[in-house]
Amino acid sequence: MIRLLAVIVLILPACFGQASTSPEAEADSRASVPVTLNGREILRVTALASFSAAQRAQAISDRLAAAASDIATPADALQVKESEVGSTILAGDRVIMVVTDHEARVEGVPRRALADNYKTKFAEEIALFRNDRRPRLLFLATLYALGVSMAFVAFLIYGNRFYERAYRFIERSFHRKVRHHPSAPLLKVQSERLWTPISTLLRIGRTVIFLPVCFLFVGFILGLYPWTRPVARDLLELILNPLRILGKSFVESLPNLLFLLVFVLIVRFALKLIKLMFEIINNGAITFSGFEAEWAMPTYRIVRVVVIAFALVVAYPYVPGSDSGAFKGVSLFIGVVFSLSSSSAIGNMIAGYVLTYRRAYRVGDRVKIGNSVGDVEEIRVQSTFVRSIKNEIFVIPNSEVLNTSVVNYSTLAKRDGLILHISVGIGYETPWRLVEAMLLEAARRTPEVLSEPAPFILQTALGDFAITYEINAYCDKPRSSELIYTALQRNILDVFNEQEIQIMTPAYFADPAEPKLVPADKEFPGKLRPAVPRNTPPAGN
Repeated sequence: MIRLLAVIVLILPACFGQASTSPEAEADSRASVPVTLNGREILRVTALASFSAAQRAQAISDRLAAAASDIATPADALQVKESEVGSTILAGDRVIMVVTDHEARVEGVPRRALADNYKTKFAEEIALFRNDRRPRLLFLATLYALGVSMAFVAFLIYGNRFYERAYRFIERSFHRKVRHHPSAPLLKVQSERLWTPISTLLRIGRTVIFLPVCFLFVGFILGLYPWTRPVARDLLELILNPLRILGKSFVESLPNLLFLLVFVLIVRFALKLIKLMFEIINNGAITFSGFEAEWAMPTYRIVRVVVIAFALVVAYPYVPGSDSGAFKGVSLFIGVVFSLSSSSAIGNMIAGYVLTYRRAYRVGDRVKIGNSVGDVEEIRVQSTFVRSIKNEIFVIPNSEVLNTSVVNYSTLAKRDGLILHISVGIGYETPWRLVEAMLLEAARRTPEVLSEPAPFILQTALGDFAITYEINAYCDKPRSSELIYTALQRNILDVFNEQEIQIMTPAYFADPAEPKLVPADKEFPGKLRPAVPRNTPPAGN
């Protein structure tokens, strides 16, 4: 599979390149190529019947350089001779260029006038070529180069020393502030980690300052001599071309950028108005039938995504470079990566909104999600945070919540009450009416149990040795259900001990010799027995 993809990647550019070769080749054949002397462009020529534009320009450039190097031929000795082929420009006996009728028609001037114009340009360039190579100018250029080189070396030495001192000063100041900080022991290890990126930024800053200076120095030295001046111009173009392209692109994109700026402001204003409306609904100032107030902010987030998506569709054609193939390819690549890597996150997000509109639970509800029981602390788009009765936080993905059963103990608690139930097994010898009366008395003694609706008793099983009774009591505080259960079970134990009735759950094997009851004199012990050390022998031994 990998090999197949590699072959496709290699073949596709070749196919597209082959498809576009012919038009480009035709365009090159009609294009003009510059004639240069010492790296300076003088004029541009096109192809002839037997010479391409590049071949012709190179030949003219070589002949012109040879003429300029020949000091025996004066610069103003160039002449033009007419022939059937065209107007020939000569430097002594050396042919430099032949101006054809085709070139004159393209330029829209007579052939002789065009040839005279070219002759003047050649003469000026030859004079400049020879002037740049005069010994006096070369000697002055060498003096300039020595002076600038000394200044550059001094800059490197003293600039580097200044940087090292500034670096050490910043490092000492940083560590001094860390040492005098109130939480210095805790920051000591973290400060070393924090200093690493700061140090890296400082060294990058030195490179950013020194590198342009080195670049300018090299360009200046190369520009002093005519033989290396073309290289200096090329180095300068390396910087100027990107800046020129960026400036031109910025100016061309300015109307689109202004449109995008105004459009972004309009979209932001619209989103603020929409958010204000949903906040009013969330606060209950405006109500709609069938629309819960708690749905307001989740609905706002959905509407915001829709508005932003619509805004992106409208703004996309105005983004600079959006019509380029590279922009489209990068956008497609990012979309594919996002879709592959965020499938679970999107699933959790959708599940979160589904749970919101299902009203499965709210913040503060006592719930049971799977095997997790606790109070809902926070409902986010990706997950739900549940605080257990042991003060633990369960982070449950919303997709998992959507695929499991949810028990909400708080939904009906305030309106109808939550039923707490406890089962006890009592022997057949105890009248069931007495047992039910004792259980109701235990419920009555529990303050958190509601009197309305009244508690009730169910006989859930007639077992082999005992009858199973279930006390059902209502409460309106589901978050305190464990404490209410504890209080109710304590009262059940108290009532049964008072009536000397033995509870036979969870198991029964035989009638004991004496009932398993707590004596009344030990119901409220005065104090605990003193602790005996493990390694101390009992007294009297």
